[in-house]
Amino acid sequence: MTRERLYLFDTTLRDGQQTPGIDFSVQDKIVIAEMLDELGVDYVEGGYPGANPTDTEFFSKKRTKKAAFVGFGMTKRPGVSASNDPGIAALLQSKTDAICYVAKAWDYHVKVALGTTNDENLNCIRASVEAVTTSGREALVDCEHFFDGYKANPSYALQCAKAAHDAGARWVVLCDTNGGTQPEEVAEIVAAVTKEIPGDHLGIHAHDDTGQAVANSLAAVRAGVRHIQGTLNGIGERCGNANLVSLIPTLMLKPAYANAYEVGVTQEGLKGISKISHRFDELLNRAPHSQAPYVGSSAFATKAGIHASAILKEPETYEHVRPEFVGNNRRVMVSDQGGKANFVSELASRGIEVSKDNPKLDTLISTVKEREASGYAYEAADASFELLARRLLGSVPEFFQVDSFRVQVERRFNAIGEIVAVSEAVVKLVIEGESLQSVAEGQGPVNALDRALRKDLGKYQAQISDLELVDYKVRILNGGTEAVTRVLIDSVDKSGARWTTVGVSDNIIDASFQALIDSVNYKLMKSV
Repeated sequence: MTRERLYLFDTTLRDGQQTPGIDFSVQDKIVIAEMLDELGVDYVEGGYPGANPTDTEFFSKKRTKKAAFVGFGMTKRPGVSASNDPGIAALLQSKTDAICYVAKAWDYHVKVALGTTNDENLNCIRASVEAVTTSGREALVDCEHFFDGYKANPSYALQCAKAAHDAGARWVVLCDTNGGTQPEEVAEIVAAVTKEIPGDHLGIHAHDDTGQAVANSLAAVRAGVRHIQGTLNGIGERCGNANLVSLIPTLMLKPAYANAYEVGVTQEGLKGISKISHRFDELLNRAPHSQAPYVGSSAFATKAGIHASAILKEPETYEHVRPEFVGNNRRVMVSDQGGKANFVSELASRGIEVSKDNPKLDTLISTVKEREASGYAYEAADASFELLARRLLGSVPEFFQVDSFRVQVERRFNAIGEIVAVSEAVVKLVIEGESLQSVAEGQGPVNALDRALRKDLGKYQAQISDLELVDYKVRILNGGTEAVTRVLIDSVDKSGARWTTVGVSDNIIDASFQALIDSVNYKLMKSV
């Protein structure tokens, strides 16, 4: 049976950049465009040519090899011809394969935002599209507020969509700009539009304000659209956009869609989607969402012993797709709820083979349960668990011993009379009988300790040169000033590997130092 083609349009670099706190540099945009091209999307929308220095430089050359490179802008202004509109001139001068316009499709916005008549708005849409098609490029039109506009005045919303289509737009994209439309409404309205415009010229652009952007996009596909817009990891203004990282695996792996449609992403490309999702989060300097569908570290994690036992026999019992299809891994988590099956599976995934009747396994299980009872969280600290397991099973060397550490914090006035707090740490180590001492200052006691610990590791210094701490979390496990504290530290290296370590103590500095030591030991274990 012939499958219909669905076209994927990524707007991370334009709509995604409207996320609070995100501001891409030119280099950021170049890297992200390459990632999207590697993934296999059909269109990469890069921003507004001519609107700011960053986008002007970004559009000075074509930034994709396979995907269509798309510039974005407004339809022409009322009262000005398309040939005299500076925004359209900047779009036509950019090095793009296609141009996507945003056009008002709700008569309320035509009056309030544009201050013009409904007929003039239709003329703006037609003239703008014709300017692009005359240049030999592909034209797309995002019909802004289409669903709200259709509910308020269906006749006019359809006129806007038809004006774009009749003028030669390759895709007329129906936008749920406010993100409040429900899936059943999307399906009903799209079905009505397909009676006027062929579905293979219609697209969907959904926002996630009710948490249903992915569901709305899929509803639109079922109702007839063949073009889907979204962003990496669902970033975007307010609550975000439709998440392509969730949509693509669903379209490719779920029979209801995979049997009827095909996309430009290959099966091999799909295996890289977890890596791309995580690389993108790293570029944004934020931790990947552990419970993200398909790609999260917990997406295929099982904690309960009975579930783990079933997964070892038949993975389909608790997995809706194979994790390797999306470049992810199965995790049978270790905790005080886990039985031997959890531990054996988790150890095997790390290349540690141990039989159920090995007495060292019983020791490991009891140690984990005792430590978790005192506050450790090994299900969240994979690196600390692996270190503990290898130590108890006798398969990891002791790289160094900590003789002692000391931290002092001094609050004082600096040379210009400002109050500053200065932290200094001293760490004493022993490596193969040689005593080493390092002193370092830092922005706070933990930063000072980290710098001192990694300042001189003797023969192992080269192995930790690319180690970087990227996240630090503190949780108080009980109340009062004598509270027990848990510290989780996330670390990365230049290979892109990321790991988490844990420390627990009634002293926050001591808990932090435990996690720091585990981070360095884990890096050495993987490098030496």
